[in-house]
Amino acid sequence: MWTAKDNMTDQTGKTVIVTGANTGIGFETALAFYKAGAHVILACRNTDNAIQALESLRQQGGTGTLETALLNLASLKMVRQFAETFLERHQQLHLLINNAGVMIPPASKTDDGFELQFGVNFIGHFALTGYLYPLLKNTPGARIVTVSSMAYLRGSIDFDNLKSEKSYDPMREYSQSKLADILFSVELQRRINAVGDKVISVAAQPGANKTELARHMTADEFSAAVERIGELMEPWQGALPSLYAAVSEDVMGGELFGPDQDGGYRGFPARAAIAPNGSDEVAAQRLWSYAEEVTGVQFPG
Repeated sequence: MWTAKDNMTDQTGKTVIVTGANTGIGFETALAFYKAGAHVILACRNTDNAIQALESLRQQGGTGTLETALLNLASLKMVRQFAETFLERHQQLHLLINNAGVMIPPASKTDDGFELQFGVNFIGHFALTGYLYPLLKNTPGARIVTVSSMAYLRGSIDFDNLKSEKSYDPMREYSQSKLADILFSVELQRRINAVGDKVISVAAQPGANKTELARHMTADEFSAAVERIGELMEPWQGALPSLYAAVSEDVMGGELFGPDQDGGYRGFPARAAIAPNGSDEVAAQRLWSYAEEVTGVQFPG
């Protein structure tokens, strides 16, 4: 049974970006790295929330250091601004935790016209990873952890509806965005291998947790979801797959880690099989080409 409290290795000297670090799993991920001695950048879309999170983390105590940074993944312009500022201030990046996400909001779009969930959960993180990749590949032992969800199992990529051109179904689009995260993580590792870089790209899914991600659900919808999937874990436990993927020595690129019980909804970190829709190389290559085209970001070559 792997836990951050008992198994987290010393992270002193490492620089870590956690997107969406002000709440839930992101907060717990940042806390674990802070306690382990890392320099943690809390990359959040709201500056006030990031500062509050920083203060809360300091109150819990850690041997590392903390920094806040404004990152709005719903704006490619702001993603680029974040990356440019980070690259000006830092000479290394050991871990990029692509954690931030939005789930089943009312129909809405990013600044660049993408359906919000697809745009934030995938497109924004794709661009962010691309802008930071040159620094990652020049930092020994660097890893990229992209957080997906069990919802990916129900997902498919509708390339004709990525900007809600046809219709909007909140859970369908959420599942699509989380499938895109899996496809991205695996395809990134293929491309890393092709150019001979040493960066590791790995995916994690947190299982079922009590977080603000469910804020757009009605009380009845939330109750129905809990009845369907069972008891929810606390955020600290949901963060464990991301932490394990980021620091464990037995992790290989292109893998997925998630809770080991109840079909991946609860438990402690373990290697998980990736379903066929998440390992579809043709879909992954098409998605990658699309993301390159719409963001103008090309990597790792």
